[in-house]
Amino acid sequence: MSKPISEESAISPETAAKYETVIGLEVHTQLLTKTKIFCGCSTRFGDAPNSNVCPVCLGLPGALPVLNKKVVELAIRASLALNCTVSERSRFARKNYFYPDLPKGYQISQFELPLATGGHIDIEVAGTKKRIGITRLHLEDDAAKNLHEGFSQSATKSYIDYNRGGTPLSEIVSEPDMRAPEEAYAYLTALRQILLYAKISDCNMEEGSLRCDANVSVRLRGASEFGTKVEVKNLNSFRYLQKALEYEVERHIGVLESGGRIIQETRLWNQAEGRTISMRSKEKAHDYRYFPEPDLLPIHVSAEWREEVRKTLPELPEAKRNRFVATSHPTMPKS
Repeated sequence: MSKPISEESAISPETAAKYETVIGLEVHTQLLTKTKIFCGCSTRFGDAPNSNVCPVCLGLPGALPVLNKKVVELAIRASLALNCTVSERSRFARKNYFYPDLPKGYQISQFELPLATGGHIDIEVAGTKKRIGITRLHLEDDAAKNLHEGFSQSATKSYIDYNRGGTPLSEIVSEPDMRAPEEAYAYLTALRQILLYAKISDCNMEEGSLRCDANVSVRLRGASEFGTKVEVKNLNSFRYLQKALEYEVERHIGVLESGGRIIQETRLWNQAEGRTISMRSKEKAHDYRYFPEPDLLPIHVSAEWREEVRKTLPELPEAKRNRFVATSHPTMPKS
């Protein structure tokens, strides 16, 4: 069967040049703690299914969360490494939605008052340097893991391993500053390097310690308004990120050039078919009915605590590169 022109037709360079790509990334990274964010259960990967669980991370009635201080310290560390401003006061909120891997029926996240805002990462693509802004960094607990393959009844049933439920995550949201898939690749690479250097996360994408959602849209060059964005969910490799974005950019242009319109939705990357597929319509913030988490106090980060954490930061990749360049190419003496 031939492919519909509006979805997957090849786009000529001349047609592509009429449009500008706009990309922003939401990166979830597992913080390097031995226990979960709100209970004492282990975060160890690979243990027997449903063995690292308790009433708190299973969302049983009457169980109350207790914040892991190490999680906050690592998130402050990440914020400072990413040039963010750490808020003196932040608080948790309940993000309400239903999914089988969410035992409480809500996720504990941060919404109106995140831990940190306003950072940046500098990247270089094809010899050109560019600064990518970071909107916010906030804390949340991870959901459990749905398993759809490898079991005797996988054809008719899905299975859930709750070990991952309650694992501490830091969500790092970029500004929509990237204008090509190559820039998104470079940004994620630089971010991973910083998180590894600062010992904030092991960033193991195969184990789910680093996961990326990409928001992508296109607009006519010179336009000031953003186009309708599509979210590509759970990209777990650098190569898949770039390939999914390349596909989506071409799909968007094809739809618009054929007189169609882009639908705001969440899509998944299907590596076997080399294309994205529709998952669901994209929710907006009000759909989650956020409200302050009543079982947790606000987080207070004093200036003294922030500076204590800053002193523990190692030399970061960009500073190290600059030092190596300066020491290996000293200023030539004047003749």
